[in-house]
Amino acid sequence: MIQVRKAGLRDIGPMVQLINRYAADGIMLPRNQFELAEHVRDFTVATDGPELLGCGALHIYTPHSAEVRSLAVDPTRKRSGIGRRIVEQLEKEAHQFELGALFAFTYVAGFFEKLGFKEVDRGELPLKAWKDCLSCPKFNACDEIAVLKRLREYPHDAFNAPIVGMPLTGIIVSRLKS
Repeated sequence: MIQVRKAGLRDIGPMVQLINRYAADGIMLPRNQFELAEHVRDFTVATDGPELLGCGALHIYTPHSAEVRSLAVDPTRKRSGIGRRIVEQLEKEAHQFELGALFAFTYVAGFFEKLGFKEVDRGELPLKAWKDCLSCPKFNACDEIAVLKRLREYPHDAFNAPIVGMPLTGIIVSRLKS
């Protein structure tokens, strides 16, 4: 019976293998045990007994937004609803944190669109490009599609600007001056 639950330390080895299987094909960024151990609380997994079938993380970036990342399903179990169940659990967690939006970078926009995400210009997603993307080997030629799902309205002020419409130029300048 398939169970969707928060990841534990015992899941790290199988998650590294699953994620890096996709990374070898250039579909995902590679991850190592240290990274996954550091962020294990972000992860949700799908298992069938001891077998890891899929994983995904809810990585919070601002008080109002989080990314669905490292979403991977065992290739032999694709199209079985496992990815959907993981994303739905991550969205439930996002609601518990009272987040206003979820976003993802993907090659499979259609999957996310079925779950209510909309394709957006990557420039509309703050912080992401200046935290993780700078170290990505595809930074100068990124071909992933940005998708966004609004979960609720949230306040707008200078410190906690909403995802859409936040100018990235100010972020770039402040990061370069730091």
